[in-house]
Amino acid sequence: MNSETNRTSVLSRDRVPVDPDALRAFMERFAADQAATVHAATVVIGDQLGLYRALADDGPQTAGQLAAATGCQPRLVGEWLNAQVASAYCEHENGSYWLTPEQAACLADPSSPTYVASGSLVISSSHKDTERVREAFLGNGAISWHEHHTDLFEGTRRFFEPVYRANLVANWVPALEDVADKLETGARVADVGCGHGAPLILLAQAYPGSTFAGYDYHAESIEAARANAAEAGVSDRVTFEVAGADDFGGHDFDLVCVFNALHEWGDPIRAARHIRESLAPDGTWMFTEPLTDDDLVPSVRARTFYSVSTFVCTPSALSQDGGESLGAQAGEGELRRVVTAAGFSRFRRATETPSFMVLEARP
Repeated sequence: MNSETNRTSVLSRDRVPVDPDALRAFMERFAADQAATVHAATVVIGDQLGLYRALADDGPQTAGQLAAATGCQPRLVGEWLNAQVASAYCEHENGSYWLTPEQAACLADPSSPTYVASGSLVISSSHKDTERVREAFLGNGAISWHEHHTDLFEGTRRFFEPVYRANLVANWVPALEDVADKLETGARVADVGCGHGAPLILLAQAYPGSTFAGYDYHAESIEAARANAAEAGVSDRVTFEVAGADDFGGHDFDLVCVFNALHEWGDPIRAARHIRESLAPDGTWMFTEPLTDDDLVPSVRARTFYSVSTFVCTPSALSQDGGESLGAQAGEGELRRVVTAAGFSRFRRATETPSFMVLEARP
């Protein structure tokens, strides 16, 4: 803290008095955010190089031992480890470092429902896209999904997959009216905006008597989804096609899913109307959207989603025809408006997680 902030009266450019205590508090918050932002890059490195996994698998070890186990440069590993200790991302005593079970569940185990390390790839993509987003601010605001850095695609898949694995079959499907029984006996299911296909693959593994179709306008994502389905051994009942939200094929679906994508569409009402037309008369549309606070107040959730929406979601909507840009914090009221305008007669929040709403719409 420099001496300027210790003055009893600090004046801003327009000579309005500034409260020095409030100024100091804001500077401290900014410093904490700055530290977290640069630390996120060390999480990307630790995830990609397997440093967290080796630290969790092999127990307490020195920097040299971790470097040898991962084939990394010892001096850099030592500095990386100290950065983890400083951020409370690992433990340290007498030259040895280790992860607690809780840290390992979040940083080292991709099968854990609380695995979040890959989320740093999404943060990484935002910084790599800063110049493109700056140009969007000065232009028409449009950035299509496919124009982002590839870290966004991989980070999104790896960040959300543990959420789907923990919740989709165990909690979300049972919260829907009559859907679980249909899936057990044999249903037709679509996922619109399917990305790399993780939710459909999980559903196909859980309900082998049903058939599944995924649609996404992004050809590279469809290629990845097909490869993932083949690797999972479900290609016989899961197909993926390049198509948009308002022109995908298929009809009489018992269930149409949209996972955190509706707010990125330029004409969400037209897309929702097409989804309704694709459903069987007693079909269900399940879609997830980020939770919102009742008011615009400082919160970790709002900070995350508004920031991501500035870089990804809103530019995506602005890149499409339709003139709408809901953003990632549209809220349940705005979503109800879209669903109702599309002709659905029933709409409810079926369940939720700490970050997402699971919404159900019926014709």
